[in-house]
Amino acid sequence: MDRKSMDNGKIRALFWMIAVFCLLVSSVYAGDLAEIRRRGVLRHLGIPYAHFVKVTAKGLDGLDVELMQRFAAHLGVEYQWVQTTWSEVIGDLTGQKVLPTRNKGVEVIGKTAVRGDIIANGLTILDWRRKVVQFSNPTFPTGVWLIARADSHIKPIEPSGDIETDIQRVKNLLAGRSVLTMAGTCLDPRLYDLASTKAEIRFHTASENLNEIAPAIIHGAAEATLLDVPDALVALRAWPGDIKIIGPVSSNQFMGAAFAKSSPELLTAFNRFFQELRSSGTYDELVKKYYPLVYLYLGDFFKPDKGEQ
Repeated sequence: MDRKSMDNGKIRALFWMIAVFCLLVSSVYAGDLAEIRRRGVLRHLGIPYAHFVKVTAKGLDGLDVELMQRFAAHLGVEYQWVQTTWSEVIGDLTGQKVLPTRNKGVEVIGKTAVRGDIIANGLTILDWRRKVVQFSNPTFPTGVWLIARADSHIKPIEPSGDIETDIQRVKNLLAGRSVLTMAGTCLDPRLYDLASTKAEIRFHTASENLNEIAPAIIHGAAEATLLDVPDALVALRAWPGDIKIIGPVSSNQFMGAAFAKSSPELLTAFNRFFQELRSSGTYDELVKKYYPLVYLYLGDFFKPDKGEQ
């Protein structure tokens, strides 16, 4: 082979490597703002949950559905809902399948196709999730409560005014009590060290539907369960007289929209849009439509200048 042929071969190899690199870069940044505008579609990853994402006979509904529809219109693109599950949602956003581990760690267990641009379905901002996604400014206040059947002998605590004291009082009631939980979600018992309470921890494994947790304890799956605040408010309205709030098992938490770490411009655009929506009063109108009771429990979040990072 002559020198000219060798040089041509090296040039072709170099171009091939550049092409592969460009392909990899474009796939990594596929969900950022410029790509979404080029595509003309915002893909909203959503899990049917509480009143954040609701699938009814009339169609799609919910607080986060309306929020994402408005954001898509703000960007000048079409809205598309992509249904997912709790075990798949992070991978559908990032392309990496992950599992939370002890000490708030994360284990990558495989790769998968990216199916969406934003997760929004009442997703709690947790330390382990921050390691694999980036969150918007908080969009909703939350926390985790212990909920029991109305006929349970577990009595609601008397609030002390100190959240840590109240959490310990609730935990002191759990020895020997059956508590229904769900791994890999904000109801994961490892997040709240429930093992130390000597409670009988049970896992809901029939499905990944958090909406089934409250009715499950009503029908005898356990004496009590963990519910985040928005879901508890929905459950109290759906099954009045069948369940009762015992008290908190977590300090105050927040929910937010989640973005791939390769989508910084999309995150910035959403935070600006959300701040405008709050300042105009439009977001309050949406919250009152879907969660009117939240103002009784966590109304401070919705006061001016609250809920921002």
